[in-house]
Amino acid sequence: MKALHFGAGNIGRGFIGLLLSQSGYEVIFSDVNQALVTELQKRGAYTVTLANEAKDQLQVTGVTAIDGTKIDDVAAAVAEADLVTTAVGVNILKHIAAGIACGIEKRIESGGGQLHIIACENAIGGSTQLKEHVFGHLDEETKAKAADLVAFPDAAVDRIVPIQHNEDPLEVTVEPFYEWVVDESAMFEGYKPVAGVHYVRNLMPYIERKLFTVNTGHCAAAYLGSLRGYETIQQAMADEAIVGEVKATLKETGAVLVAQYGFDQAEHNQYIEKIIGRFRNDQLTDEVTRVGRSPIRKLSPNDRLVKPALQAYEQGMRPVQLAKVMAAALHFVNADDPEAVELQQSIKEKGIGQTVSHYTSIPEGHPVYKLILESCEAVANQR
Repeated sequence: MKALHFGAGNIGRGFIGLLLSQSGYEVIFSDVNQALVTELQKRGAYTVTLANEAKDQLQVTGVTAIDGTKIDDVAAAVAEADLVTTAVGVNILKHIAAGIACGIEKRIESGGGQLHIIACENAIGGSTQLKEHVFGHLDEETKAKAADLVAFPDAAVDRIVPIQHNEDPLEVTVEPFYEWVVDESAMFEGYKPVAGVHYVRNLMPYIERKLFTVNTGHCAAAYLGSLRGYETIQQAMADEAIVGEVKATLKETGAVLVAQYGFDQAEHNQYIEKIIGRFRNDQLTDEVTRVGRSPIRKLSPNDRLVKPALQAYEQGMRPVQLAKVMAAALHFVNADDPEAVELQQSIKEKGIGQTVSHYTSIPEGHPVYKLILESCEAVANQR
């Protein structure tokens, strides 16, 4: 069996590629990083180290790579693959769509079998977004044929893989915990399950539980930690005051999730504690700049801060802590992050009020908007 995976970075190698290999697939990575492609082609193997006390090592073998800029090679791999996955970042999906579309055309011409394409991205509906990009390259007749041949089930993925600089460019360190949940309802009957993947008929509760707990909590630690001068998540989470604020944030999102999806309160509290423990893992060194990067995306209406805050308000709550985190995000300073630079420029030129309404899409005068402005004023006074 062959799996084509787009993205040979740390997440691709240390999470998705690892599970695919362990499930018996020959894994073909597609990437534009020529150094990684060459090393994978030459060695056909790499090591994954778990960030636990034992530093357990897992050997991944039977892998290779192709140059993602060579569309003919990408198309040929798609045409022959038994499974296609991605871990490239949701904003990059549009750039890999043309190669996938060509591969689907080849697959149709050759009479290939059914194919699942799963985008393992930190976004809601990643596979659905990828399908829209791919189908944008197909004519109507091919789209009709592809609908019966290719499925794009959405997924939720969770594993902390920090930025790292290893002597071996293929070696990667990851946390022991992982979760990969796939929407079974969008898959063809008789699919071959990947070992370690959790298949569910209703994905949205799992997507939002992860987004509003792991992602919300992680960025809360990053933005609040940045305000206090911490450089890593581990430093921030060694500060009990920040731990208390992260827990308060997840209490607000937890109330939303329990009300929305009927999660058991006690079980969700345990889930929160597990997540807090992951953030405090002293075997990892995860930079605040990595976790906090792209604050504009994180402040967008359907993401980890604004969406649960508005849902909390609609459910009769005052999302005071989420507003504090959004204020911290708005004041996140990182000269190497274009989105952080843009936010600071907007605050300087247009003021905090217009910046909040523009990037969050929360109308001026809305109670949550007012909470954010109050928190921004508090942040400004602390500086």
